[in-house]
Amino acid sequence: MLLRVANVNPASVTTHTDRVLYSAIGVFILLYFLYATLGGAAFIDASSNYEHPWYRWLVGPLVAAGVVAYDRAVVGRVAISYEQVDSTDPKHLLKKPTVGLYAGRLGLALLFAVLITEPLMLARYQGEIDARLNEVHNQQLSRIDRDGAVGTWTARLAQLDRETAGDDAAVRALSDRAAQKRADARTLYQQAVDDSAGDGVTRAAGCPSGGYCDQLVRRSRALDDEATALDVRAGRLLDTQRTAREARADEKAGLTRQIGEQREANEKAVEADSGFGARTAAMWHLVTSDFWGVGVFYLGITLLLVALDCAAVGLKFASRGNGYERNEARLARRCEHEASLIHEREIQDARTYGAAMARVVADGIETASHDEDVVRDSAERASAVLRTSVVVPPEIRELTAHPGRHHRPFAAELLNGHRARHQHPTAAETE
Repeated sequence: MLLRVANVNPASVTTHTDRVLYSAIGVFILLYFLYATLGGAAFIDASSNYEHPWYRWLVGPLVAAGVVAYDRAVVGRVAISYEQVDSTDPKHLLKKPTVGLYAGRLGLALLFAVLITEPLMLARYQGEIDARLNEVHNQQLSRIDRDGAVGTWTARLAQLDRETAGDDAAVRALSDRAAQKRADARTLYQQAVDDSAGDGVTRAAGCPSGGYCDQLVRRSRALDDEATALDVRAGRLLDTQRTAREARADEKAGLTRQIGEQREANEKAVEADSGFGARTAAMWHLVTSDFWGVGVFYLGITLLLVALDCAAVGLKFASRGNGYERNEARLARRCEHEASLIHEREIQDARTYGAAMARVVADGIETASHDEDVVRDSAERASAVLRTSVVVPPEIRELTAHPGRHHRPFAAELLNGHRARHQHPTAAETE
């Protein structure tokens, strides 16, 4: 069974060495089929950002069947030389090895191996790759927020906040001045109370009109009036700012909503960039940035799996010219030689048949011309005998010798002459 899997003719495997070789190739091909199935499924899984689609197990065996068919074709094919098929020299059995013969097949086998091995390696280092992709995605989102539409909208929000802060500062300034005046008014009033109690500057009780205490009270009341006026100004300023504040609030709400939607779309777009290409780039970054920690093991495992992929084809090329290939070459060259001899014999028979047919046709033509001459001679002789044996009447001779036109038809004259001859026979006829 292993020989059939290796796509070789069991009848031509006559030595134990060849049987061991092609049995091992059959085992490698079976392992390669399982490995290629997993590799194809892993490729589909990595391309779908590891969403584990069900059809990956449908694509995996198809990919494995394709690469295994290529390996079986390379292993089963023997480079037979059809030059000098009548020669018994073993050097003429197989074609001479060339760079194109080996490089093309090995290159294609290596390409298959890399395409199948890479998805498995990406699945092996999935955790490290996810961490690297998360870092890359965060950098991309930051760059998009800074340079894209989100950055423009964020700058506009900052400008609106500055405008709102300016309005608040103007209102706050009036309110602060009013609060300060009220505080000063309370201080002055307290001083007036203390002075009226005799504990103030004058050391005299009471608060006579026009006195120091009365002045303090008046100043306190004036400050309260000024504070009230400032509050009124602040309220009016708020009224004038209300329309602008509402417009800015609406614009800020709209911008905030747009920024949220845009960031969500950006996150989806960036996270979608997690397919096979992005993971391969992340894997390569890990290999180059930490070669001795990740790169050595990655390259080692990759080369080991690639060697497993190319084992069947490698053994085929390494065993070129073995007993199996020589047996196949002898059988094919013998069949070709027999076919060439049969073909040459058929051509010679055709030529001989053609020459024979040409002779038969020539002989027939010659015989036909000879028969025509014989017929002509026989006709002439019969005519001469007839002329000499038949007696022509004188009337016929006279009529045939007459140079002018006849007064009656020649046939009638012949008929009348014939009747007259029978009615009145001549002396010669009587005799």
